[in-house]
Amino acid sequence: MLTKTLGALGASLLCGVAAFAGPLPAPVSDADFHQFPPEMVELGRDLFFDPILSGNQNIACATCHHPSLGSADGMSLSFGEGGVGLGTDRRVDSANAPKARIPRNAPALFNLGAREFSVMFHDGRTARDRHAMFGIRMPDGRTLERPVPSPLAAQNILPILSPDEMAGHPGENPVADAVAAERIMGEGGAWEILTDRVISIPEYRRRFAALDREDVHITDIGTALSAFIGAEFRAVDSPFDKYLRGEDAMTEAQLQGMDLFYGKARCSTCHSGSFQTDHNFHAIGLPQLGPGKNTHVSYGDTGLGMVTGEPADMYRFRTPSLRNVTQTGPYGHNGAYADLEDIVRHHLNAVEGLASYDRSKAVLSGELSADDWAAMDDFDEVMRIAEAIEISDVSLDEAEIGKIMAFLGALTDEGAGKRGLGIPASVPSGLPLDTQLPPS
Repeated sequence: MLTKTLGALGASLLCGVAAFAGPLPAPVSDADFHQFPPEMVELGRDLFFDPILSGNQNIACATCHHPSLGSADGMSLSFGEGGVGLGTDRRVDSANAPKARIPRNAPALFNLGAREFSVMFHDGRTARDRHAMFGIRMPDGRTLERPVPSPLAAQNILPILSPDEMAGHPGENPVADAVAAERIMGEGGAWEILTDRVISIPEYRRRFAALDREDVHITDIGTALSAFIGAEFRAVDSPFDKYLRGEDAMTEAQLQGMDLFYGKARCSTCHSGSFQTDHNFHAIGLPQLGPGKNTHVSYGDTGLGMVTGEPADMYRFRTPSLRNVTQTGPYGHNGAYADLEDIVRHHLNAVEGLASYDRSKAVLSGELSADDWAAMDDFDEVMRIAEAIEISDVSLDEAEIGKIMAFLGALTDEGAGKRGLGIPASVPSGLPLDTQLPPS
């Protein structure tokens, strides 16, 4: 019944995104990225891998954004606080079990240090905005107290407040208690508690002072993290980059795929610019799974619509960059597709992709018992997702799909996340690093 109804809907939908075959982007240069001193990059590296920034001091930024997992965690929806281990090997800590899955897929970090990345999170709740405090919009109750150099730096100080990601739950630690009471900013707030914890460690205090930051604030921590992320996960030496610089670096299949990407297949309608993203929001009818994100139904996720409250923004999510996309699965705001070709095929006919979705295509740990499919079992919710779809069908044959896949492979810089500072042997807090993958 659902498949038949959605099929009829697909035949009647009008496309909201016009076809576009634009020129190739210019080669990326150093000037396209924020620059920081090496000392700040190294400081950010240690903070990135240090569990000191989590409420229970048991999880680090790197746990969900690991260099060996494409700067993410390899799961559709993982669990943060209350878990042990990495990626598909992450297990529930029986002494402190997670309350729920994290509602959205851990996004990749490649090239987020570029100046053009002005929108953060799948729903854009942090973004450059000249009307906002210090020019960056933040969620309610989490307004910036001091300026930061980029939306990335601002974004970095938000996951540490999430009970299911890093903060923990009320009664477990002072950070979690402050978050539960909505004491985020100012004296005694969660940000101050975490900052005081960091600078109570002599090595961190000394290194911040060496960077002329004596009165350390949470925004300094966010900035240091952005310095490391921007440097470590810079991915601009792919075959495509080399081709743009005039080198003979792409295969014939990749070149043909590039012509399709920027032409007939209309991929560049949304995946445009130097990093194959328009930094905008689109509704592509992805199947919904997981606990949802505080919408009209507890298991739904309306993306940008939840942030703006505008009906036209319902079920729209930020266009991800496609750099190193072969390494960053699962794909979509909730990781609905583990395989890259599957989400490419979804784009060809989004209504059909939603109607015929195979739930086994998601990667979910059985360690956590949860009802992950309430949204897909709700006929009305699936219809709302379908009615919001704004991309039109594309007709490609199997050979053309293969060429598109070849071009996507040409967007991979194999050295990104591997040629920088790497994983530290230890961190200044002395806490154990839960960031090593088990032997293969």
